[in-house]
Amino acid sequence: MDATVTLKQPLLRGARRPRVALVGRARTGKSTIFRAASAVAVRQERLAGDVSTYEECVVELGLEQISLVALPPLDSLHRLSEGDRAVLKYLLWGDRWPTVARHEPEQPTTSFDAPDVLIQVIDATALEQDLELTLALTLLGRPLVVALNRMDEARDKGLFINVRALAERLGVPVVPTVAHMGKGVAQLFAAALEAARDEVCPLPQPESPHIAAALERLEAVAAEHRVCEAFRVPRELLVTQLAENDDWFLREMEAHFPDLAPQVLAAREAAARLLPRTLSDELHADRHHRAALLFEAVTTLAGPGEEGWKGWLDALFLHPRWGLVGGLAIFGAVLFVVFELAAVLDAHTSARLAAWVQAWQPQTTTGVVGRAVADGLVGLVGIVVPYMLPLVLLLVALEHSGIMHRVAFVVDRGFHRIGLHGAAALPFLIGMGCNVPAISAANAAASGRDRVLASLLIAFVPCSARSAIILALGGKYLGAPAVLALFLLVPLVIALLGRVLAKRYSDAAPGMILDIPPYAWPTWHGLLRDSWERTSDIVTIVTPLLVIGSVVLALLSHFGFDAVINMLLTPVTGWWLGLPVVLGVPILFGVLRKELSLLMVAQALGTAEIGTVLDATQIFTFLVFLTFYVPCVSTFAVMLKVLGRREAFFSVALSIGVALLLAGASRLLLSLATLAG
Repeated sequence: MDATVTLKQPLLRGARRPRVALVGRARTGKSTIFRAASAVAVRQERLAGDVSTYEECVVELGLEQISLVALPPLDSLHRLSEGDRAVLKYLLWGDRWPTVARHEPEQPTTSFDAPDVLIQVIDATALEQDLELTLALTLLGRPLVVALNRMDEARDKGLFINVRALAERLGVPVVPTVAHMGKGVAQLFAAALEAARDEVCPLPQPESPHIAAALERLEAVAAEHRVCEAFRVPRELLVTQLAENDDWFLREMEAHFPDLAPQVLAAREAAARLLPRTLSDELHADRHHRAALLFEAVTTLAGPGEEGWKGWLDALFLHPRWGLVGGLAIFGAVLFVVFELAAVLDAHTSARLAAWVQAWQPQTTTGVVGRAVADGLVGLVGIVVPYMLPLVLLLVALEHSGIMHRVAFVVDRGFHRIGLHGAAALPFLIGMGCNVPAISAANAAASGRDRVLASLLIAFVPCSARSAIILALGGKYLGAPAVLALFLLVPLVIALLGRVLAKRYSDAAPGMILDIPPYAWPTWHGLLRDSWERTSDIVTIVTPLLVIGSVVLALLSHFGFDAVINMLLTPVTGWWLGLPVVLGVPILFGVLRKELSLLMVAQALGTAEIGTVLDATQIFTFLVFLTFYVPCVSTFAVMLKVLGRREAFFSVALSIGVALLLAGASRLLLSLATLAG
């Protein structure tokens, strides 16, 4: 029976997705919030009537979406500069300008609707100044959400803000954020989505009674139907702009309603007679006074707040630069523990099983198949127990503790450069154990274009089998510098391929909100559950294919097909790679059992001392090819399952092409260096 889920209301995505605009004064954190949510592909356009630009992208919020727009700085809705006026026109009308604005020489050149929701980004350390803009934004008649940013700095200065009281007084959601650490960003956009769905506008924030009485005659003029139709702005905003003597609004009023211009002038003069200062100055002073009263009502001054150990950890892991260092230190420690633990576990598991199986030397075809099955199962134990289980358990523990989310947030911008989001960091790290669960993790963490791109790139991450061969062969015959150079080549190639593949998959990927959860201690139940989910493909996909691969290799050797295959592969092994022809079978069929590649090479060369047959150039060339060649048949199988036939075969072709190109180039460069030396 098919399971169905009944939605209480239609999803906001696609053509229904709301437009959310980030507004606020300069240096409040708008750009930081936008970057925390932005997609790989960001559209940038210029606002009509100004040199400033806005940025726009689509952001995924669970099953729903928003179009996020980051606008230029907006200092005020009154006494407008040219830049502020351009932003105000966008907030009011988008690209559908009203009658009073259609005569202007520069009209909107791109199609964009006015925003459905406004997010005002406020600097919590300068709350009083920003609240003046908040009071003005309530006049626009649009749903508003306040992002109370830099809350950590406000706490350090001893400023404590009652967020609930501020939200109640304004009648809008107020979300505390620390944008540069990613804190509160997910909650902020969730609030914006709810505001778009509910379409609830802020509570009215009226002027003081003596000013409201002075503006009655102006309100009568602005209330005329023809004026409302021509300007298409909320009446309260139009009254305020006329009272403030705004050049643009007064000019358009005189041009389109010359019969009303004298009434506007008379109303302003009558209002001025009732007030101790000019009408414009009185309105400005009143906004400042109301903002100050609101500030005093919701804030408390005290000593600096204590951060505690969680604050110290966040200061490290969420810092733009030190966070990378902290993340690298954590992952370095994880890999160190895994490889140290792997040596112990391998000695007590797969090594003993392998020694037992080695004593079995069958002569019949049935015996050869049985020995191959045993070899395959022993090889599986050698991958899973020493490497995969410790690595996945440690990475899942980091994820449950909240550290992995912080690392993903810090590396998000770097991953954008290769066309991905920071959420891909975990699958890439799992790939260092085995590419199969890594691709499955990428399938769970991403969708569409991101899933394809991440899976293609994960295939180039050296798994534990490839890393073991590099360390064993390279460490013994080439030394640490060559091994380090080979491992450094991997991220460079992945980054370059990411840039190239991002152009092939050029569909604009929506942005993702990386939530920053609180720190927590992992539980054994959660660790075991999620570790099984990450590694279950090893049982269902890797095990049968590893056994089948062992049987195929054993039968090829048993019936003597090695020589024929080696001869057919001579153009690749001998001519292009400069390797002995007998290495054709280990190179080609290494995809069946990558962890046996080194053993197959030793058997083909007739000696375990490979350095006596191959020189340093040949060993390095072989390792480069092995590193970037198709990981294994199990990886291909999971790609078929996740990506489909077309992308799976493209991945194979890409791996072969990159491996041949880099190995051939390495051989050429090393040969030239040898001749020059």
